[in-house]
Amino acid sequence: MDSGSRCWSLEGVAGAGTEPPAKRSPGNLFVAAECIVNVHAIQTMRRIAILLFAAILIANSSALAGPPDQPHPNILWLTSEDHGPQMGCYDDPLATTPHVDQLASQGMIYTRVWSCAPVCAPARTTLISGMYPTSTGSEHMRSMVPYPKDKQMFPQLLRAAGYYCTNNAKEDYNLAQPGRVWDESSNKAHWKRRPAGRPFFAVFNSNQSHESKLRVRPHKQVHDPTKVRVPAYHPDTPEVRQDWAQYYDTVSEADADAGARLRELEQAGLQKNTIVFYFADHGSGMPRSKRSPYNSGLHVPLVVFIPEAWRALAPADYVPGGKSDRLVSFVDFAPTVLSLAGIQPPPWMQGNAFLGKYAAPPQPFVFGFRGRMDERLDLVRSVTDGRYVYLRNYMPQRIYGQHVAYMFETPTTRVWKQLHDAGKLTAAQDIFWNPKPPEELYDLQDDPDEVHNLAENAAHRATLQKLRKAQQDLARSTRDVGFLPEGELFSRAPGVSPYDLGLNDSAYPFDRIFAMAELASMLEPGALAELTKGLRDSDSAVRYWAALGILMRRAQGVATAKAELTAALADPSPHVRVVAASALAQYGTRDDQTVALKTLAGLADWKHNDVFIVLSALDALDSLGKRAVPIAESLNLLPMTGKAPDARYAPYVPRLLRDVQSHFK
Repeated sequence: MDSGSRCWSLEGVAGAGTEPPAKRSPGNLFVAAECIVNVHAIQTMRRIAILLFAAILIANSSALAGPPDQPHPNILWLTSEDHGPQMGCYDDPLATTPHVDQLASQGMIYTRVWSCAPVCAPARTTLISGMYPTSTGSEHMRSMVPYPKDKQMFPQLLRAAGYYCTNNAKEDYNLAQPGRVWDESSNKAHWKRRPAGRPFFAVFNSNQSHESKLRVRPHKQVHDPTKVRVPAYHPDTPEVRQDWAQYYDTVSEADADAGARLRELEQAGLQKNTIVFYFADHGSGMPRSKRSPYNSGLHVPLVVFIPEAWRALAPADYVPGGKSDRLVSFVDFAPTVLSLAGIQPPPWMQGNAFLGKYAAPPQPFVFGFRGRMDERLDLVRSVTDGRYVYLRNYMPQRIYGQHVAYMFETPTTRVWKQLHDAGKLTAAQDIFWNPKPPEELYDLQDDPDEVHNLAENAAHRATLQKLRKAQQDLARSTRDVGFLPEGELFSRAPGVSPYDLGLNDSAYPFDRIFAMAELASMLEPGALAELTKGLRDSDSAVRYWAALGILMRRAQGVATAKAELTAALADPSPHVRVVAASALAQYGTRDDQTVALKTLAGLADWKHNDVFIVLSALDALDSLGKRAVPIAESLNLLPMTGKAPDARYAPYVPRLLRDVQSHFK
């Protein structure tokens, strides 16, 4: 073989398995090197060629998508609890967050990210599933329902694709895990224990900024209480300033935890091959942030760092040190991680990837919700287009400041309520302690604290209608099961997940139930005739909303539908009986009240009813205050343990029962 033939032959060997010559052709360089070597020194030529080829591969390693033994990036989530974008990288002048700020200078921050839920368990449930908890029946705080049939939590899909997945350490999901989710989930879980050559997905959660840390006394103050900005909805008192300043201290501690994890990554030499997310699980732990589906409760920081080796997975607007105004939701995180790992998100995921191979176009809206918060019932849906925030209150008779025992451990909550009771709050500060309007609309540009409701402003009618339609469209498209009384998520189809129940129109006639919920909660006075008719519907949830609609119209509603409400005290559904009794006890005659109180006392007995019926009955009794004194003796004998589908529900009945009994002192 002549030297020319030999050169072409060796080029074919050297070029095997490489990218096309237009991108990278070490084979051509290999051939050029070989062809200048003495053709008679075959063995020497081969040794030199092999060495030269290896050197060329090393020199070109920066052009590779990743190391040869790891075709996908590592992905690291650094999460923290109960804090919003009060960070230096988000231009907060008081914040001290140097580590996340440094990460942001190398990566990119997202300015419009919502957690979906303003409290931890449903927020984390959204993250792990890529589905709305309002669709899976997991919206209520520390609930537990079956996982949708034939679906997985996203780390299971990553593990199937070869990722080593660890969680350190909080899970706190409201959905039962469908098999093994993590390779390791504990306070010792770490990517360091992965098998050689496997990419990792790792989560490290800091609880340094959790709501509970706001209350620790004594506390060594770092941030100056006199320098905090007190939002318009909070009273400006020493207690409130102390809590806000202490909140900033805790965010700094969460930042320090993130810094420690970033140093670990750097010391292991993995920062160039690891995509890093930093985010919090919902807004601040202060009242009117946590548990409230306003922007103040849902807006979270998100910093994403994508190293140069994996820059092909970044969006077009990715600029180190830059910002993105793209709307992002927690429901988008699962499909995004899958997309970064080269896995096409399954169609049943309800979010949209915003990074990676399968990134979707930006979405026009993101959504939030509020369900039961510990022992207190509620149903709120919210949506934003980035500027305006719309809230739909389906239980407007309930105040945001319901007595959630855990929330009242914060000094701000207590002093705020005391000032309300004393009549010493401004109009903006008093909103939290009064019944809600059916609809709220806020302009974040002019009103970042969300205290000036524009829902009745004619100039904003088009915006209201646009966001209202977006909220209704999502409820319909995802078959929102939150319009069922919580107990019916279990009783309508025992053993079936709420998600799968929701897909069955005969078991869950969504359109009829949703229509009655809309009619009931908009508070139009002309709806009473239709609501009264609804008490005769064949579906218990329709009857439930019809009864609620009458209750919401107070004395007028009860007077108009008294006969139908009295008949509803014998309704087959205990949830309907609770609402009918509550309406008659609050707005009926003395005789009505006597019968209604007896009905509620029976429904509040945990020995004979499940936890959901008992919670509803006790909630109704608590709203009566001292009007429940005639049955005080029987209520004092009620059990504090009973039937529940999961131990997570156990604390709520005792808390609520103590609240009811406090009225008798």
